Amino acid sequence: MGAVVIEQLTKDFSGVTVLQNIELDIKEGEFFALLGPSGCGKTTTMRCIAGFEQPTTGKIKIGGKVVNEVEPNKRNCGMVFQSYALFPHMNVFDNVAYSLNIKQLKASNPIKKIGVYTRMLNSKLVKYSKAIEDKVMNILEYVELADHATKLTSELSGGQQQRVALARALVMEPEVLLMDEPLSNLDQKLRHTMRNTIRKIQQELKITTIFVTHDQEEAMSMADRVAVMKDGEILQIGTPTDLYSNPQTPFIADFVGTSNILSGNIIRKENGISFVEVGDQQVKSTSDVDKKDVQIVIRPESIIVLDKNSQDYDNYFEGEVKLSTYLGSIVRYDITVGEYNLVADTTYESGNNILQEGAKVKLGVSPERVLLI
Repeated sequence: MGAVVIEQLTKDFSGVTVLQNIELDIKEGEFFALLGPSGCGKTTTMRCIAGFEQPTTGKIKIGGKVVNEVEPNKRNCGMVFQSYALFPHMNVFDNVAYSLNIKQLKASNPIKKIGVYTRMLNSKLVKYSKAIEDKVMNILEYVELADHATKLTSELSGGQQQRVALARALVMEPEVLLMDEPLSNLDQKLRHTMRNTIRKIQQELKITTIFVTHDQEEAMSMADRVAVMKDGEILQIGTPTDLYSNPQTPFIADFVGTSNILSGNIIRKENGISFVEVGDQQVKSTSDVDKKDVQIVIRPESIIVLDKNSQDYDNYFEGEVKLSTYLGSIVRYDITVGEYNLVADTTYESGNNILQEGAKVKLGVSPERVLLI
């Protein structure tokens, strides 16, 4: 069973605490992402799960069994590294079969071990068993690389090398698949393709997968749940929609997507509406918090850029366009409103004029789209 549970995990390096009381309960078959900026502790957390780092305190359970003292090669975890870690002198088939060779070494008598060692040095001298050959070719079919089995990995594209690394991890039929920023070396279009490929394979195999990334788009598009980390701590765990719609801290609101974050004071509440003073503006929100000093979070797509004849919104601002950025399907505007700068995203339709720098605009925001933290 591939459930992963982490209890009160801490990790110190030379007296410096890099992980603080990490608590995770990852379900069997779940695609779980560890998301955060560089240095937040996400890779260290994964390395502790894999057994490459020993926790200072706490427990790690895989399939209900505490594995703190279990060697990495006995934890039944498959690992896909950021650098792929492929053997350049081996072809695709031999790279994928490597872990099966290692497994066979452990189970063989001294005479058979000689044959396995010889095959690892040159697979032309000693043939693979039918069972290994079938297993490797089946997994290569799965990642659509069967036609490249005899090619050296150096002859492959980045996306193909990434799939070889994935196949090498999957061929061992691990309980848990660990992936450490495996898409960071790919271009944007290929990353999008590989996200879909990895998610499809994970869903079909129903293998518990833990995916480390600093890219919020990767985490949001692939994972069932996401843990956002900062400074060695987990700030919030939730589904992608939960994290985006209900961030618990300004950091999460800013890190997961793009947000306009303003400081304000609640001056009164009436009929389920909080009235918040922001500079010389007053903002209405249906969000309810039990404090006076608040952070106001407004997503760019929640801001409606109005024409001069439009009716006022419950939240209504006047501003000036400072920058227009055409992004294909949307146009992003940087707009000065009083002492604040707001970002607004509008859907671009062919033939529409893009507002230019200096244009005076009206902005509308519904109270339902104003989150208070």
